Amino acid sequence: MKDALWGLVLALQFLTRIPLPVACPWTPETRRWAVRSYPLVGLLIGGVLVLVALLLQNAPVPITALAVLSVWVALSGGLHLDGVMDIADALGSNQPLARRWEIMKDSQVGSFGILVLVFLLAWKGILLWALLHYQAPLWWLVAMPALGRWAGVALLVLTPCAQSQGLAWSWQQSLSGQDVALALLPMALLALLVPSTVLMLLAVAVFVMLMRGAMMRLFNGINGDMVGATIEGGELWLLILLWSWWQFVTVSPLGI
Repeated sequence: MKDALWGLVLALQFLTRIPLPVACPWTPETRRWAVRSYPLVGLLIGGVLVLVALLLQNAPVPITALAVLSVWVALSGGLHLDGVMDIADALGSNQPLARRWEIMKDSQVGSFGILVLVFLLAWKGILLWALLHYQAPLWWLVAMPALGRWAGVALLVLTPCAQSQGLAWSWQQSLSGQDVALALLPMALLALLVPSTVLMLLAVAVFVMLMRGAMMRLFNGINGDMVGATIEGGELWLLILLWSWWQFVTVSPLGI
């Protein structure tokens, strides 16, 4: 039980900007529990986003959408966006594999990274705007950050690291497929309340498989940047699918 609590604190420290000035023990057990807690941290983030949306429900929809997106990014400190930019710079360079890895390790952000960041945030903001405009039930805003972080866990555990070094590799040594399954437990209650959560999980699982195949082909493995990019990409993937669904429901003359 103590390791589980330390794992939750470690996950909060790693995934959010919530100030928790506590020195967590860095052991295989706390790392395992931290990864299992990733979706739980996502549910916390989602709960805050729902609260923001409810507080601004009488404001113009574009302002509400921008506020939700701003809090979304602020809570994570842009941690996962950094991974997206690094991968964009590496792939945009059109260089051999060894050079792509060098570019990913460079702390400076290039033009491709900035362009992808702008379009990623723009698409997220517009899709949030559309879903809020359609008055979609806000449970999706709770589930999305949790499932996005589960996607990161699944990629980390089920895909070999390209190099035997780095933070992702050190985490991976403590993990197994059991942790991927246990990480879903925080979603069980939400799935009982909203069965459609299961469909979202299946959609995210498809995204993880696609991401795994792409990273193995392009980089011969993964690193921490790719785990972060999977979280961001999984959230965008769900936003697109949810928008498509609510667009159909709203526009369909059958109303189904």
